[in-house]
Formats: sequence, structure tokens, C-alpha cells
Amino acid sequence: MIANVSTLHHFTVGCAPADLPVLLAFYTRTLGLTEGYRPDLRNPGYWLYAGGHALVHLNALLKETPARGGGGGLDHIALVAHGLVSTRASLQAEGIPFEESPLKGTHLHQVFVKDPLGLKLELNFDLDAEGLLAAPSSP
Repeated sequence: MIANVSTLHHFTVGCAPADLPVLLAFYTRTLGLTEGYRPDLRNPGYWLYAGGHALVHLNALLKETPARGGGGGLDHIALVAHGLVSTRASLQAEGIPFEESPLKGTHLHQVFVKDPLGLKLELNFDLDAEGLLAAPSSP
């Protein structure tokens, strides 16, 4: 076992900036999600919450509206994971490429991998729960 995953963290819908209003309306009105805190990220978007948890991330990372049907703008699936240090070591030992990113303004550390068909998976590690100190953020 490389990563110890416990539950879905969120999923991200990649879209064009012009798609944000209609997506926001759909997820809030149709599913009853509420707009909430979102860190300052490089692309505009929204984090939509259910029960205090940011379940759906709308992220304007595309230049054009994605094709309709078949998953459209699904960018990645994020999972709650445990054991950052052992996960990192296991991925390196297995030769599985990955990228890491502390999520500025939060206690989360993200590790990104791709499945064999190319679907991006985001593993979210809670640095507080892991007993790890977050690296100081750069100014």
C-alpha cells in the first residue's frame, strides 16, 4: 500500500471563466451547496460546501467551455489521505511520478499523481493530523 486513503475530499470541475456563473447557480440551487472560503488561487473559481466541507471546487482553468457529456470538465478527484512521509517514500520507490504542493492558507499538503489512464488524483494530507509543521510560506 502506497497511500492510506479514507474518503473523498472533493472533486474539481474545470471550466472557462464565462462558465462560472451558470455552474455556481447549478451547484447552489440544484444541489443546495453553499459558497464558502476559498484560498487565493491562480485561477478564479468557487469552493462549494456541504455540511461544512468544501465538496465541489469550480475552477476556471480552461480557455473554452469543455465539450458537453462524458465528464466534461472533470479535472481531478481529491481524496483524504494519511501518511505523507511514507506515501512520498513509497511513490519514489515505485518510480511513480508525483507533484507536491502545500495549500497556502490551510493545513493541507497536496500530492498529485495520475492513474494509468491519466486521471489526476489529488491526495490531501492534513499536516496537523500528521504531526508535521507546514513550511513557512514565501512572501
